[in-house]
Amino acid sequence: MEINSHKITVTKPFLPPKEEFNKYTDIIWESKWLTNNGPLHDEFEEKVSNYLKIGNACLFSNGHLALDIAIKALELKGEVITTPFTFASTTHAITMNGLTPIFCDIELETFNIDANKITDLITDKTSAILAVHVFGNPCNIIKIEQIANEYNLKVIYDAAHAFGVELYGNGIGNYGDFSMFSLHATKVFHSIEGGILSFKESELKPILSKYKNFGIADEENVELVGLNAKMNEFQAAMGLLNLKYIEEQIEKRKKITNKYRELLNDVEGIRLVEDMENVKHNYSYFPVTIDEKKFGLNRDKLYERLKEFNIFTRKYFYPLTSDFKCYNFDSRNLINAKLVSDNILTLPIYSELTLDDVEYISDIIYHLYSN
Repeated sequence: MEINSHKITVTKPFLPPKEEFNKYTDIIWESKWLTNNGPLHDEFEEKVSNYLKIGNACLFSNGHLALDIAIKALELKGEVITTPFTFASTTHAITMNGLTPIFCDIELETFNIDANKITDLITDKTSAILAVHVFGNPCNIIKIEQIANEYNLKVIYDAAHAFGVELYGNGIGNYGDFSMFSLHATKVFHSIEGGILSFKESELKPILSKYKNFGIADEENVELVGLNAKMNEFQAAMGLLNLKYIEEQIEKRKKITNKYRELLNDVEGIRLVEDMENVKHNYSYFPVTIDEKKFGLNRDKLYERLKEFNIFTRKYFYPLTSDFKCYNFDSRNLINAKLVSDNILTLPIYSELTLDDVEYISDIIYHLYSN
């Protein structure tokens, strides 16, 4: 088959019109307020809270530091039950706070933590559950909340992929003690870099504000050991501007997703992830799993063959965080997680990807399958 002349990457950041961003930089130049809770920061915090339909929010320089500070604010100890099928940040945030991650297997359908397997992992050292809304698909929130209430555990949701996702009409950030949203450049919605913590208890806001500013309470008092995790005005400006385009971005991704489903649905050996009921999705990723016996190629070979046609996918998430070289965790019981991780592939999806590109990618996959 003819090779596409342009490189198709797995993702590409959305950039709004430059002249619109320049209007915000003019405001920054005039105020000369670059960081430390400037006017754009405060405006963005309010407007993004309204969009996400959450009661309380705190902005951070990035999602990882937001997650790290959520753990610190809850004063977690001992063990945290979590998933190995996630980005490095999730596990690193646990271990860097001196906690032990206890890995739970995942559901084959959603790739989320299997809530039905959590109870068996609870010990007298367990202090929390840190679950991930993988690819923006909500976890079994009802079951997780029941377990947390029964065993008096804290719940943090890594919602890095779930910006704008709603469950039964409620913003996904309304569940658990904290939810963390990543605003990294490659996400559906970004502020160049950035993170958000949503939370129920409003009295946590002053604590979070101290943690992200070195623990400083005022000019003469440092009340806790904190970090530098403040969002600056340029990040806030990008966030404010991108809020104007978020629904348009999600709608474009939805069309791309539906086109993939139409073209790949009948390809034997490729399993697609369908929309969940009662969920407003953001279509952040397009993951597929490859069954080598049915498709004819394994995931790794397909990944390499697609490169030959200028199509660049990602093995996301591979390897499992429990298998990282920097750790030495026992992952023998993570049967589903290993199966998914060894066969997962995320296909290109971003708002500027054309439907012609989607057809090309799908045609190449079908060509490789047929041959």
